Amino acid sequence: MTPQPNPEAGAAVKAADRDHVFHSWSAQELIDPLAVAGAEGSYFWDYDGRRYLDFSSGLVYTNVGYQHPKIVAAIQEQAARMTTFAPAFAIEARSEAARLIAERTPGDLDKIFFTNGGADAVEHAIRMARLHTGRPKVLSAYRSYHGGTQQAVNITGDPRRWASDSGTAGVVHFWAPYLYRSRFYAETEEQECARALEHLETTIAFEGPSTVAAIILETIPGTAGIMVPPPGYLAGVREICDKHGIVFVLDEVMAGFGRTGEWFAADLFGVTPDLLTFAKGVNSGYVPLGGVAISGAIAETFGKRPYPGGLTYSGHPLACAAAVATIDVMAEEGVVENAARLGESVVGPELRALAERHPSVGEVRGVGMFWALELVRDRETREPLVPYNAAGEANAPMAAFAAAAKKGGLWPFVNMNRTHVVPPCNISEAELKEGLAALDSALSVADEYTG
Repeated sequence: MTPQPNPEAGAAVKAADRDHVFHSWSAQELIDPLAVAGAEGSYFWDYDGRRYLDFSSGLVYTNVGYQHPKIVAAIQEQAARMTTFAPAFAIEARSEAARLIAERTPGDLDKIFFTNGGADAVEHAIRMARLHTGRPKVLSAYRSYHGGTQQAVNITGDPRRWASDSGTAGVVHFWAPYLYRSRFYAETEEQECARALEHLETTIAFEGPSTVAAIILETIPGTAGIMVPPPGYLAGVREICDKHGIVFVLDEVMAGFGRTGEWFAADLFGVTPDLLTFAKGVNSGYVPLGGVAISGAIAETFGKRPYPGGLTYSGHPLACAAAVATIDVMAEEGVVENAARLGESVVGPELRALAERHPSVGEVRGVGMFWALELVRDRETREPLVPYNAAGEANAPMAAFAAAAKKGGLWPFVNMNRTHVVPPCNISEAELKEGLAALDSALSVADEYTG
């Protein structure tokens, strides 16, 4: 589709937005949202006809890009057949979506509880874990994000938690492995893994193992920085959970459905959790959908005991039809394989080459279509390009970098002192190289703040 400029329409959309839309995570008078006219594949465009290559996949969810015709058609067909129906009934789209998801989850995660998105998937996973164990506490990592609802945001380990953290949610935070900024004075991945596991064991011991219902981890932390865990870490957490009767929850809301070059990131590490949360890429975000994949043991807890939770739109037919179509498209078009292949052959090598050229790049890390560049003022000291949770003038270097990327036709995913490379999983090699060239140019602006 060729963008057609229509600035008058854009001005009207923008005016209505500013008059009436209350935006998330924002000071309402300090934001200037772009008015978007359309999107297709890996691109979107504004009302001035300016096109952007989306290296953010929306919010890391358009895993098969925008407006995939087979998914659009599936939504249209489902709407013509049955637009909605209550969750207590067996509906074809819901049943088929659950079957296809269960076929791809690791181990015996064969029961699917549908939610409206990732945050409520986390809420219900924690509820299930507490009811299954009869224990109150949940352990989660600093440098994590699990959602914006009350329990999920308390589990979150970044500053978005602070305003809502009452200190009474039964959540204990711990340090997960992150060698580049190790909290354990580690020098190798092996040391980081061993010391992080020891730290977790000690935390559990001091909290009281019999009080801990669950440990929840993003399989690969997303917004917090795409820190791929070292070999053996997740397996070690699995062993700790088994030792103490703790439910192991993996949050795959961002990492799931092909993002890492596997259907689920857990497959990279050969680990099966007791509960797995998903959303986003399950239907490329076309209609809100999330869920919890549940192990046999936890499902059995609620075999004759009612599960005390539900949602009006659980397994909404339109969302589930979109999920069925998305999973079919990913299988038919080799989307998961594409993410793995291009991640290994193009993204990884090209980003490491960028790091050689740009002093602002401190570290490159990632897998599949899930990468981060950590930007620094000084490679030797590893001082971040901007301070932790920087805002206003303190965040000027990252704001300048982001502006340069957008000027070059690239829409980046920027968080704190990082830019993430998270395009659609079905992006072409030519599109990737176009985006990486624009990123190369934008990093020159970040370089101006080094030295």
